[in-house]
Amino acid sequence: MTVTLDFYLSRAAEARAEAAKAVLANVRDRNLRAAAAWEVMADRAARTGQQRADQEARKAAETARLADAVAPA
Repeated sequence: MTVTLDFYLSRAAEARAEAAKAVLANVRDRNLRAAAAWEVMADRAARTGQQRADQEARKAAETARLADAVAPA
């Protein structure tokens, strides 16, 4: 997941750098739109990763709770 997130952030930075050195307004605007799109994808990837980690933690806690309930005293 971090490879994907890093990739998205890298592409956003590249697009912003291209926008900064663009002479033509339409090229600058295109690169700024691309950077914004890459950032949205990065945000989505980060949220998805956090949700996945939260879900795994909940499942592990539930498994531990059930194991404790079934274990002989």
